[in-house]
Formats: sequence, C-alpha cells, structure tokens
Amino acid sequence: MSQQTANQPLMSNPDVTLIGGGIMSATLGIILKQLNPKITIQIIESLEKVALESSQAWNNAGTGHAALCELNYTSEAADGSVDISKAIGIFESFEESKQLWSFLIEQGLIDNPKDFIRRVPHMSFVRGADNARYLKNRHEAMTGHHFFKEMEYTTDHEEIKQWAPLLTQGRSDNEAIALTRVENGTDIDFGALTDKLIERLTQMDGVQMNLNTEVCNLGRSRNGTWKVKTRSKCQCGTQSIKTNFVFIGAGGGSLHLLQKANIPEGKGFGGFPVSGQFLVCNKQEIVDEHQAKVYGKAAVGAPPMSVPHLDTRVIDGKTALLFGPYAGFSPKFLKRGSMLDLFKSVKPDNLIPMLAVGKDNMSLTEYLYQEVMNSHEDRCDMLREFFPEAKNEDWDLVTAGQRVQIIKKVPEIGGKLQFGTEVVASADGSLAALLGASPGASTSVSIILEVLEKCFPKEMESKWAKQLTDLVPSYRESLKDDAERFEELRQRSSKVLELDIPTAKG
Repeated sequence: MSQQTANQPLMSNPDVTLIGGGIMSATLGIILKQLNPKITIQIIESLEKVALESSQAWNNAGTGHAALCELNYTSEAADGSVDISKAIGIFESFEESKQLWSFLIEQGLIDNPKDFIRRVPHMSFVRGADNARYLKNRHEAMTGHHFFKEMEYTTDHEEIKQWAPLLTQGRSDNEAIALTRVENGTDIDFGALTDKLIERLTQMDGVQMNLNTEVCNLGRSRNGTWKVKTRSKCQCGTQSIKTNFVFIGAGGGSLHLLQKANIPEGKGFGGFPVSGQFLVCNKQEIVDEHQAKVYGKAAVGAPPMSVPHLDTRVIDGKTALLFGPYAGFSPKFLKRGSMLDLFKSVKPDNLIPMLAVGKDNMSLTEYLYQEVMNSHEDRCDMLREFFPEAKNEDWDLVTAGQRVQIIKKVPEIGGKLQFGTEVVASADGSLAALLGASPGASTSVSIILEVLEKCFPKEMESKWAKQLTDLVPSYRESLKDDAERFEELRQRSSKVLELDIPTAKG
C-alpha cells in the first residue's frame, strides 16, 4: 500500500498506534516489526505526507549530532577544565543510530545510504584569544577519549584556509581564531530517511498508514486499552479505534496529545516554542567552496538550538549552504500549527512551572525579541563573523521548523526550561510520548530503545533484548569503555553506510 493513498478507515483494534509520521514513529515501527513480525501497527499522520514537520530536511538542522562540533555539549568550568561527559553520551547514541541504519541496509529493508547520509567534516570555530584557549582545552579533553582521538586543532590561518576557506577570506592575519576538525562527521536528510522507513513499513503485513487524519482525543478504557478518537480531513465525521499501546511522536504536537491522555506522569509539563530561520546561499560558486559543518559559540541568552553554524547540507541530492539559525518566537507548536497552541497548552498543573520559567529566563526573552527585530543587514553581519566577505545579496532567508522546548515541574523552584528529548511513559507502559527537541533525530534509536525498555519490560527481558543485539550490536554494551569494540562496530557501520571514514589514528 502506498503511504500517499491511505484514505481507508483506520484499523479497528491494532496492537500499536503511532501518532505522527516522523523519524521517531518510523524508527519505533520498523524496530517493532523486526522484534515481532505479527504485531499490528496503525500510523496516524495529520498532514498529507510524512516527515513534513521536524523531520523534513529544511526544518531540521541535519547534522548527525555526535557532539564533534557542538560546543554547547562541552561546558567549561571556572578553572578552565571542560566536561565532555554529555558529548560522550550523545556520540555513543549516534553510533547506535548508525548501527540500526546499517542493519536495515544489510537486510534490504532500505536502500542507497547516500540518499540520506553523507560524510561531511565537522568543525568548531571560535574568535578571540580566550575562546581559542577554551577550544584548545576542549580539544585536549576530547582527544583523551577514543571517541574523539581523530580531532585536530589549529590556530594557523593557512591551515584553516585549507580546511574551510570561507572562514579566512577577508579576515586579518592578526586576528586570533581557532578551529577543530573531525573528518568523519555526517550530514543527514532525516526527511529522506523517514520516507524510506515509512515506505518499507507500509509494505509489511499488519501495518496501515492514514494521512490527513487528526487525533482529537485519547481516553483509557476500563480494560486498560486506549480509545483513540480521530477526524479525517478528507472525509466527514470521526472514527475511534481501540489499541493496546499508544506512541505519541508528533513533534511539537506531542504536548497537547499528552495532556489529552491525562496520565499522572504527564502532569506539570509545559512547552516553550522557538522558531528558526536560516540564510541560504544563492551563489553556487560559494556553495562549492565550503564543504563542512562549522559550529560556533551561542550568543549570551540564546537557546542551545541557536548555536550559529555555517552548514553544508545535501537536500534532495543537491548541495546547499546555510547559516543560522536565527531564533524567533511564534506561539505555534508546529510550523503548520495554530496561533493558539501556546495558550491552549496552559493548564492548572503547568501554570506555576511556566510562570517560573518566564521569570527566570528574561535573557532568553530579550534575545528572542532582538532576533525578531533584526534586519537582513543584521543577519548578514552575524554571518560575516564566520565569512567576512559575505555579501547581503548572495543570501536569502528561509523559515525552518518549530521546536518546543520542555518546561518541567521542579518543586524547589517551580519549573525549569529543559533542553533535549524526554520520554514520558505511563506507569503500566501502555502509552509513551516524546517531548523536546535537539539532538532528537540523531539519537532516535537510543530514544526508541528507552521507550521499549519503559513500555515493554516483559518482552524485553524474555526475548527482545537478545534480538536487539542483531539490530544494534552495541545494545547494553558500553562503547565508551571499550575502544576495540567501538572501532570494530564503527568501521562496520561506516562501510555499510558508505561513509568512507579516514583510517583511525594511533
């Protein structure tokens, strides 16, 4: 069955219902069908096609988040030491994603890795002597771990010119700048990957996709199953189905659905929406000159998703060059959402956390206000900190997707704005929802493994955990503590994914 023509009635009693047709639902669905081929799955997507919101390439940063270049994952202490623990965790999670994608290619479940993943060097770039010292300390800390031993550091303008020529064009030779490089970084088109996974899923027995279908309500039946009420945009009326397990992977739409589910574990959560924009280069000779993802330091008060980067992307097979993101504010929770999304998300149980976050994050409010007020000249001035010879007329502004950052209830302070992705699951494991954003898609496999552990504990212990080692060989292993095993699995996945990584340094 084609995902584009799925207008038939929903399945009446599927084992699993996946709400949202993005990378998370696609990943969970494909894993569940490998663990239990007889399981029945209903996928519900509100738009006319899958992967049009957060998973879509133009709405997603596209970096294979492995903490190679993102400076917000490596915090600096007062004594100058750099904590790389978060970077290690994100890197290991991304390796799990690569392992699953490799398995699916080996099994013929998806094809041609170059349609969704390519090798692109990851670099971190800073200006000024103090920032250069930080980057050097970060480099020393990271290269002490086998995950990052290939990272290179330089302050030499000529070497930087070889690595990323746009950074030095028009820049004074006397300016203190520094750069790190890891050649085996990646660029990922998560929209293309999601399309492949969903296409394969909908060809399997017991899987149905319904597009243009909204979930209106979620309610629990007395026997413990869930009743999912839906409305089709193509047909009049509503339809309800009963299902044993509900997964809410609807990006910014997940919070509203979690609130409708009314589980105790979902109480107190709020959301703070942040929109994003990018400058896109319209001059092909400039695009061709830059082949890297270059990340800098975030501005004071900026959310982590606003870390500036000059970013080589491959979207629909065509190379593009983006700079940004420029954060903005919209009350919508989805790019195609409602201007009332934020207002409707305010409930008695999350009012205090949301007010507390508003009070404690005035610098973020000021930052977002300034971003909204910036002109094209202002945005290009920020670009010129990376690429001094950038001309305003060579860059166009595009609007990216919406991100909804988590607001979490914290008794001591009322509430906290939290970054990252959180799995919220009911006590009995019959429902799970994903809230939050980055690194999100890049760590989708690790996140879905957490969903399986929380929601299917009996199956995991009796059979699934062992089966999962075929899909993700390092599952329940510690690659951070086993350099030899890490290198073995990395070489294997990189070969299957055709990433052609450089030979590991000694």
